[in-house]
Amino acid sequence: MTLLAVERLGVAFGPRQVVRDVSFTLDRGETLAIVGESGSGKSLTALSLLGLLPHGAAPSGKVRLDGIETIGAPERALRPLRGGVAGMIFQEPMTSLNPLTRIGKQIAEAMRLHRPIPMAAARERAAALLKEVGFHDGEGRLDAYPHQLSGGQRQRVMIAMALANDPALLIADEPTTALDVSVQAQILSLLAAEKRARGLALLLITHDLTIVRRHADRVCVMKEGGIVEAGTAAEIFARPQHPYTRALIEAEPRGRPAPVAADAPVLLEARDLKVHFPIRRGVMRRVVGAVRAVDGVSFEVRKGETVALVGESGSGKSTTGYALLRLTAASGHVAFAGADVLAMPVPAMRQLRARMQIVFQDPFGSLSPRLSVGDIVAEGLSVHAPAMARAERERRVAAALEEVGLGEEAMHRYPHEFSGGQRQRIAIARAMVLNPSFVVLDEPTSALDMSVQAQIVALLQRLQRDHGLAYLFISHDLRVVRAMAHRVAVMRAGQIVEAGPAEAIVTAPRHPYTRALMAAAFDLESDELEDG
Repeated sequence: MTLLAVERLGVAFGPRQVVRDVSFTLDRGETLAIVGESGSGKSLTALSLLGLLPHGAAPSGKVRLDGIETIGAPERALRPLRGGVAGMIFQEPMTSLNPLTRIGKQIAEAMRLHRPIPMAAARERAAALLKEVGFHDGEGRLDAYPHQLSGGQRQRVMIAMALANDPALLIADEPTTALDVSVQAQILSLLAAEKRARGLALLLITHDLTIVRRHADRVCVMKEGGIVEAGTAAEIFARPQHPYTRALIEAEPRGRPAPVAADAPVLLEARDLKVHFPIRRGVMRRVVGAVRAVDGVSFEVRKGETVALVGESGSGKSTTGYALLRLTAASGHVAFAGADVLAMPVPAMRQLRARMQIVFQDPFGSLSPRLSVGDIVAEGLSVHAPAMARAERERRVAAALEEVGLGEEAMHRYPHEFSGGQRQRIAIARAMVLNPSFVVLDEPTSALDMSVQAQIVALLQRLQRDHGLAYLFISHDLRVVRAMAHRVAVMRAGQIVEAGPAEAIVTAPRHPYTRALMAAAFDLESDELEDG
């Protein structure tokens, strides 16, 4: 039975048509995936269904949800549909949840907007929902604030809110973006279980074709605001017809890193590295314990080599990278090109930083919105080569932008004028302009489309070959790690639980935690992993 019917849907912002002629249906109990790159119109299509488009957007066409026309419907007609008939899981839970309100109250509010229910009963129902979506102590987490939860837990709260009024349709807009592979698997398993238990229809908006292959019944592929191909998931993946669909399917990062020279010297060495954050309690804020974020980590990186740190959020990966660059206080021993990094005086460390660079996870957050791209890339030169002539600085900046594939014309534009992948290229150019020897790459492909991921991986591989760079590659995306890394170290709770050549770690992991990560990433059973 058809629950949702969309006919010739369009969305325009003034004269600009961003969604055009989109048509599809969704039956009860069915999963339909809408896939495509950022900017293809996927999320705007989903928001159109419930009249949630941003100010200035003009929808057209027809959308019938449970027999009710939503395009042009008054607010009083749409309100019962939002949450009551269709629940929505938004892409970024941290920006969708109220940071000032406890999660129990937020879930209760979603219920009380649709039916009269006492607050005590709503809290009881909220606790049951939290338990249903995977919180062991649902009642105990009612008074938590969003910032006190992990990314996966916040996504579970969003799912609980979407299910609060027993909807017939669940709209999931990029529900696993930037989550660890194991948490992704948990969230997707949870959605599949809820769909089966409740007979839900699921509209899945995503750029991750691995998710689509495993979970969707039918697929619509969107490009530049329109659907270019549609069919069953089996048909789309076995016999894609449109060139864009084929390009998406083939966009997974491929290849392996170039071999490291047998006599390549050790560039960076960490021994017994520790980062402990004190826990303070009481009026006097006395130290009563410590969070052992990094607890005795040891590894080395050779010239021209990529060592990957993998593990779940909170395992200590990023903190390890920051400690190596002395961006956070640490103890132990870190040697870079023979120099003792942790014992080095500040002026000497400042000089060394030109050779040790970092590319942060979120390029939009790490690039100043008030500076032009040229000024952003030149900033390091201003610090490390203040006597450099302006013409030479501009030449170096232009060369760095050209090397990462942006071109000199990007110098005069601002970060908000670029896509996510282009902003990541700017961040890489900012690091490369100083000709470093060692670069920490902190989740450089997180939340990027798969095709853009493949482009960034190819860029990083080329830069490594051309300049003999050493990388510490921090990531939860094990498919990207497989394409980038020579060696892998698996972190859990601040410690390395397994390390070795990348291919051996991926195909024959020995530690139970590593096996669980690989199974979640590659959808393999344990015996398949052993067989390689």
